Amino acid sequence: MSLRIIAPSRPVLSRLTYRQHLATLSCLVSAVGFCASLSTAQAQTATAAKKSSQLTRASAISSAAHARPRSIKAVEAHGTEEVSVGSTRRRRNGGGGMMRLETAPHAVQTVTKEYIDMRSPVSTALDLVKNLPSVNVTTPDTSGMQGGQVQTRGLTDRDMAIMVDGISAGQAKYLAEIIDSENVDEVSVTPGSAARDLPVMSAAGGVMNSKSHIASHKFGGMTDFSYGTNNLSREFIRLDSGDIGNSGIRGYFSFSNTHARSWMGSGINERKHIDFGARKDWENGSNANLFISWNSADWTIDNYPTEDQFMLYKHTGQGWDRSSHPGNANYWKNNADHWNQIFLSAPIHTVITDKLSFDLHPYLTYGQGWSAKPNGAEANSAGDMQNTIGYFQEHGDRVVGATASLGYDIDKHNHLTFGYWYNNSQSDRSYPTSFAMPAGGAPSPNWSQYRIDKGDRQVAGYEIHSLFIQDTAKYLHDKLLINGGFKFVMSNAWNKDYYGRQGRNSTAPLPQLSISYNINDQNQIYVNAEGDYRQPTENDMGWLYTDVPILKNQYSIKEELGYRYHNRYMMMDLSFFNYNVTNRVVDQYLGMNNYRPFSIGSQTMRGLDFMIAGREIHGFSPYASVEYLHATQDSNVFDPYQNIMLHSKGTQAIMAPRVMANFGLTYKYKGFFANGSVHYTGPQSVSVAGDQRIPGYVTNSLTVGYHFKPFGFVKSPTFRLNFTNLTGSIVRTGAMGAVYSKHDAGTVYSGSSAAYTGYGNTFMVEPRFSMTGTISTSF
Repeated sequence: MSLRIIAPSRPVLSRLTYRQHLATLSCLVSAVGFCASLSTAQAQTATAAKKSSQLTRASAISSAAHARPRSIKAVEAHGTEEVSVGSTRRRRNGGGGMMRLETAPHAVQTVTKEYIDMRSPVSTALDLVKNLPSVNVTTPDTSGMQGGQVQTRGLTDRDMAIMVDGISAGQAKYLAEIIDSENVDEVSVTPGSAARDLPVMSAAGGVMNSKSHIASHKFGGMTDFSYGTNNLSREFIRLDSGDIGNSGIRGYFSFSNTHARSWMGSGINERKHIDFGARKDWENGSNANLFISWNSADWTIDNYPTEDQFMLYKHTGQGWDRSSHPGNANYWKNNADHWNQIFLSAPIHTVITDKLSFDLHPYLTYGQGWSAKPNGAEANSAGDMQNTIGYFQEHGDRVVGATASLGYDIDKHNHLTFGYWYNNSQSDRSYPTSFAMPAGGAPSPNWSQYRIDKGDRQVAGYEIHSLFIQDTAKYLHDKLLINGGFKFVMSNAWNKDYYGRQGRNSTAPLPQLSISYNINDQNQIYVNAEGDYRQPTENDMGWLYTDVPILKNQYSIKEELGYRYHNRYMMMDLSFFNYNVTNRVVDQYLGMNNYRPFSIGSQTMRGLDFMIAGREIHGFSPYASVEYLHATQDSNVFDPYQNIMLHSKGTQAIMAPRVMANFGLTYKYKGFFANGSVHYTGPQSVSVAGDQRIPGYVTNSLTVGYHFKPFGFVKSPTFRLNFTNLTGSIVRTGAMGAVYSKHDAGTVYSGSSAAYTGYGNTFMVEPRFSMTGTISTSF
């Protein structure tokens, strides 16, 4: 059986006004005839209707596991039948899994299980996509517990839909709370596109989606143990139930425990995590999935340096992070994050008839905990001066919702999908103050014996109702693929605090049209145009008191034109893009791992992404990618701190490096394997005024390992070493957030020194050289 691949495409529209852009897109969609966005996971699947052979049935169920069939026709098998699939996962991979052959009518950049399995188990989805052309990833630690940030085509992860199994995980830094890397089968980035049926409200920067493990049909599992730099230790085990009798149900359960200390200064980080998945298949192609995760973490919130602090460390070695002295205000236990998180996704796909199917995807996330920071010293009841702690206490951050859609085959060429999305999100938080404990450290803000005051209580949230419709049309023997769609979002946002209550209703029309054409089996062109938006989240609004208006939605008009080529030796993808963004929203870092949004007008981003990978030749699989980005700030911005208008129009957009490049090489020989990668990010502006910048930098990683021969029940004994920052570079990898100018002031800490006023932005710094050793096996 051979696999035929169809690819995607996007148009580059002329520079019209935003209303003209939107009108043009809407007309194009109408012309296609209720076309609607591409369906991210549609695939046609054939299953056997009779139990003629256990092998036939297992093969059918396995193929359905990774597809959402729009209709399944029963096929009767006679006698024993063996199915052989000629196109394997590895045939679709290049560069050792650092690139996958794509077919969608828009840019897609994917890392696969082949590459994921070579990385350290503490790697998050962010670590895995660091070498994709359109993203610049910054991570603050080597243990994977503190997450990180993403820059993509002049936007950030707060403009993206960061997802697990098609459900929003919030910001990029939260991915570590949702899923363990061993349970991630692939991570895809669609930098300029979001399907109309996705339940997302921030997709101006595209989508990053991690697909979770699907339980095996056979009983078994896997386990690994890691130990490394910074006293890192991690244990993981997963058990797969296999098929449970004749029920068609299978599942898995995994648990991990991680411990590490901060790579600079003092601090201990700990994380416990559970993943659970279950799947039920029916012979007509219907299926139901369940993924639940629980995460509990206690870790030290890093101190992020100003430019002066960083330069002092670079030239003298004097660090800036947390103190080990209990009496110091900057004591590491005074800077703690305590968090518990539950994530649930439960998609159901029902085949009603040959032509009609129904999909329902309910979801829930719920988090509770607090973050602490030094808050100066006050006199206690005995009249003695004692350190105090300020808190961000989340009494409950809840997101609940569902998407429901009907899919119908109009004819042999057209598949129509229409549906409804509902979402309700709410953040209930307060800002209490307590005395530090006598021996130092932040008590729970719920402990009344240390409490000074309960602080202001604030509740913010929004409710979304959305309708979407999309059509996928195939013509010319499936060489021509047209996806068109429209999504209309209606939102009601509210914010309530001690001073009052405010609300705002808004709408967002989101058209999309994408076309791809297979010139032949090796060449494909694609074009895509769409509108996407970003709405301030419940957490964004929670940092704005009701005397500040709720920010307007950010809106993006995006166009993309691409070309793909592949043969038996290599695969290549080139895409050109153009973004026009109005009401651009950026975020200022407040400390305690939290941010406050503000608007900076409009921006324009234009550029290209190029990626190329070789298939395995004599054990070698090379990979390379590059992005060129020309991003400009199109508005002057008022700076409320200096009370002046910044002449920012025409300057390089903030956090938008002009060039990024990557190179990777994988080598395999018998049981031995190795992978090395190098990433370059060019100079970038880190202030809206353009008066503060950071230079370009290089990061790197290396993996070496060996697969031993199986013995007994040990099926895949493997040992690997993972290295990061081999050269020990001391570089700033990105800004913690946006600032108006280098004159912005804030309170900063540095080791055991007293707090003082720092100016300008603060930064993530590449952690020092680290090594992690891992022993793993399946069984």
